[in-house]
Amino acid sequence: MVQVQSWREMVDWSADLLWRTTGEGVPEWNRRVLESGAATEVELRDWLRDRQVPGYAQMLLVMERFGYPEFATASSDDLVDRQYADRPELRPILDRLLAEAALLGPLHVQARKTYVALVSPRRTFAVVRASTRTRVDLGLRLAAQEPSGRLEGAGSLGGDTITVRIAISSADDIDDETLDWLRDAYLSNS
Repeated sequence: MVQVQSWREMVDWSADLLWRTTGEGVPEWNRRVLESGAATEVELRDWLRDRQVPGYAQMLLVMERFGYPEFATASSDDLVDRQYADRPELRPILDRLLAEAALLGPLHVQARKTYVALVSPRRTFAVVRASTRTRVDLGLRLAAQEPSGRLEGAGSLGGDTITVRIAISSADDIDDETLDWLRDAYLSNS
């Protein structure tokens, strides 16, 4: 089974990613950010993008500048427990998806406030969110895949990076087709 990372572990991982991609650590970037004059998150994101600081490294520096959200201090267990507190019958879906994802290859699992992200060595390839009291959505990053059959449009699931989703009502709904789509998402984002 893959261990779900807390936000603290994600912050550490993002700091390491920042160092590896830019050659500078968080203290130096924090100094540069303050000198940039960026007064809003949008301005800071644009400024960082212009300096080739994308994704998780960018998110880290934005949080360093404007503050960490409350849930960033919660443990991964607390975050996941909160997501399924009013729908414990759906928790086996998450547990099964995490067990299956662990078989795909190297990955990180990150607990967020409202979902769990599955991250390949390159980027997020799937998210698992308890969307209703009776359904968990498995969101997949499959840029070239149009919604059809069980693959529905992702809507706002995972921002604009998650393109399709599969609605799952029980762990028994996780069949070979679901696992094939999960594997495709992993491989196309690794």
